[in-house]
Amino acid sequence: MIIIQNTVISDDVRDNFFVCNLEACKGACCVEGDLGAPLETAELAILEQEYENIKPFLTEAGRAAIEEQGLYIKDWEDDYSTTTIGDRECAYALYDERGILKCGIEEAYLAGATSFKKPISCHLYPIRITKYEDFEALNYDRWNICSPACSFGANLGVRIYQFLKEPLIRKYGEAWYGELVTEIETNSPPVNP
Repeated sequence: MIIIQNTVISDDVRDNFFVCNLEACKGACCVEGDLGAPLETAELAILEQEYENIKPFLTEAGRAAIEEQGLYIKDWEDDYSTTTIGDRECAYALYDERGILKCGIEEAYLAGATSFKKPISCHLYPIRITKYEDFEALNYDRWNICSPACSFGANLGVRIYQFLKEPLIRKYGEAWYGELVTEIETNSPPVNP
């Protein structure tokens, strides 16, 4: 376990390899699972503010699901997540010409239509954050659909914390990430690939 400021990071984030391999998984994380992408409270207002800019990048089915259910849903645990189409794929997801699911929010961001890249839970995957009163726990969420990402990361020699540099900085800042890297690279026991 690694402790940086008010976060507790699982050793798995340091030890395991991971690089998304969309060619292999086809973006299955956008369609598999019980709910849509987890949303932070602040992201609800962002979706409300930015939806009209994001809407043109969504599929007809996605727009219909959002019109029917709302921009997000509240689940049985009082947490928020993105709306889904038929309790399956995220309403903000779309297939590209190769049949790979991509994020419509991110497509809008890449086109310059919004400043919201995508939900932080998606950007940080395979890390999932559990919030406690005094700290946040960052854990590696193992999912069989991500096996190709584990193999790809191992082949490239890229560990989870390295692959997720950008979203970790987005969430916690440059100084936090610098502390994490220092802790891992200077104070942690060596890990065999």
